[in-house]
Amino acid sequence: MKLKKQTRIAVIITTLIFCMMFGNVTALANDHVPYDTYNYDYRDYIVHTPAAYVPDHSISGVSFGMKAFNNPQDLCIAPDGLVYIADTNNNKIVVLNDTMTKLVRVITEFNNNGTTDHFNRPYGIAISKKNELYIADSENKRIVVLNSEDQLIKIVDNPQSDVLEAGYVFTPLKVTVDYADRIFCIAKGMTEGIMVFDSDGQFTSFFGTIKVEITLWEKFWRRLSTKKERSRQSLFIPTEFTGIDIDEKGFIFASNIDNAGEQAVRRLNPSGEDVIKKGVKKNVGGDLRTGGMNSYAGPSKIVDVVYRNNGIYSILDSRRGRIFTYDYEGNLLYIFGGLGSQAGTFVAPVAIESSNNMILVLDSTRAEILVFQATEYGTLINDAVALRFDGDESLAVEKWEQVLKLDENFEIANVGIGKAYLSKGDNKLAMKYLKLGMSREYYSIAYKRYRNEILKQNLSFLLTGIVVILAGTMITKSIIRKRKNIVDNTDGGGLE
Repeated sequence: MKLKKQTRIAVIITTLIFCMMFGNVTALANDHVPYDTYNYDYRDYIVHTPAAYVPDHSISGVSFGMKAFNNPQDLCIAPDGLVYIADTNNNKIVVLNDTMTKLVRVITEFNNNGTTDHFNRPYGIAISKKNELYIADSENKRIVVLNSEDQLIKIVDNPQSDVLEAGYVFTPLKVTVDYADRIFCIAKGMTEGIMVFDSDGQFTSFFGTIKVEITLWEKFWRRLSTKKERSRQSLFIPTEFTGIDIDEKGFIFASNIDNAGEQAVRRLNPSGEDVIKKGVKKNVGGDLRTGGMNSYAGPSKIVDVVYRNNGIYSILDSRRGRIFTYDYEGNLLYIFGGLGSQAGTFVAPVAIESSNNMILVLDSTRAEILVFQATEYGTLINDAVALRFDGDESLAVEKWEQVLKLDENFEIANVGIGKAYLSKGDNKLAMKYLKLGMSREYYSIAYKRYRNEILKQNLSFLLTGIVVILAGTMITKSIIRKRKNIVDNTDGGGLE
């Protein structure tokens, strides 16, 4: 009997250890795609979901009769829909049509004041609203700006400023440009922030520097360490940015490596202040459960970000090959993607873009663009978020209800419906959906409003009741007092 009890205890302990090591999976994985599609519930447990995006096809240089791409590092989509690819080690820019079915042209050289000039490892590219092409020509230590006919507009190189170290060598990696033609550049080895150049190409300032935060324990431990021990410890230097994009208001989205797994993307206002919202989980760093020994262990390594309109943005993780998509409030909408050798998986994802219902990911080792198409599930979520972003709550509710038919456990859909009813003033229904969505914050708001509503509706009855009680109390006291006086007078008369 004692042995059986010990066996049961051993089984329970083994089960608990297994759960701690391999996470809490509450549904089966999606079998139709070669990667995980999941999200996190209110307890931060992994919940598998329908696929928001599925692999559609891939594009390589060979697809257009060219030499294969060689270590391509960036891609972008112009306002006219053309797709630009930085074919880095082939020293050229490849331009495809808007459906990526035809080669438009290949840019290998340009006229630089009468001399034919070439690129040397073009690493990052961007297109302005004027359809001007900005190329981070990394090994030539410059940014080249060309017009739509590939004619040189200007070259930005050798930045000069008192804030730059003496002998600083400018090596641009990623670049973007705003409506005022200001250039924002991520440069190699630059930890002070994103470098900003005015429309004339003059360096003006750093932008969005990530502050280093050192815990009290780390300060205490370094104080006790010897000089030799301190030299072996990691240096507390600001993190470099890895990817950059810009939204319709001119705010900069910038990704970075965050070893804490908490914030790997920032939204920088014109003053360089981070104004990104982090949702209820206070996290925009990719995977949440970074502990243990499972396939989700360790913080995500975010290498690029794309802004996708209506407040939606996606970040690309090179550690596990996953794409995380957030709404404008910082809520994690869906996760998909993975590393591997199968079609639709990555080896070394380096850049991400979006076009209509497609997400494009550039893989430098495969030398391909992998194209993912939104499913009905992904489209409904995108549409619902867009409608709420535009203030059309009633239509958003319809979309969220359709999402729930495909995934009844999707908490954000319930919260979305709850918020819509809250805005509409239907607090009782709002409470129902916000409870299903496990939103304590908004449920409390709905509950308080519903309680006040009930009190207001029944105020006249309450006041009438209070008046009746008070009047009854006074009458009762008066009767008791009168009876007491009669008794006292009667007793007094007897004594006389």
